[in-house]
Amino acid sequence: MNKILVETSARHIHLTQEALEYLMGEGFQLQVRSQLSQPGQFVSTTRLDIVGPKKTISRVSILGPVRKFNQVEVSLTDARTLGINAPVRESGDIEGSAPIKIVNPENGKELDLKEGLIVAKRHIHMTPKDAEDFDVKNGDIVKVKISNTGRALIFDDVVIRVSEKFHLNMHIDTDESNAACASGEVYGELIK
Repeated sequence: MNKILVETSARHIHLTQEALEYLMGEGFQLQVRSQLSQPGQFVSTTRLDIVGPKKTISRVSILGPVRKFNQVEVSLTDARTLGINAPVRESGDIEGSAPIKIVNPENGKELDLKEGLIVAKRHIHMTPKDAEDFDVKNGDIVKVKISNTGRALIFDDVVIRVSEKFHLNMHIDTDESNAACASGEVYGELIK
């Protein structure tokens, strides 16, 4: 067993409850539009704009549930469009990352984050049992080969993330997905 479902993670926003209420109004709660593959995670019905010095990207999804920190994840192409030099980081590693403005276009409320904009490092979510089966541990760096898409390639520098709360799959951003022509149901082969 060395095949892993590869999913494309498009640009999105994570907010604290405090930031959400500031932008949307007191007591505001995210509503589920669709469930994600990771248990308990969802795409909400709420969309906000992200604003850089160069351009704005409109209608960016907020993922739920709310988090303990504010974070915006984009592709490198998105970062260039915004005019921001965003670092490639693991989710949650936002200290010293790029600033970004989040705007609610309906009420004009703006939230200026001094840090929080990242390009998410490609990664594989695994349960402890999956990690045992693949003979890897949390934090390991592996390679994943994607073939049968017409644009076969090997992704290097893929981080393993292990938790009982996870469901087995690999996440890549839209730039990486386009490079591998990874639309629809695509599987990768883990290479150590």
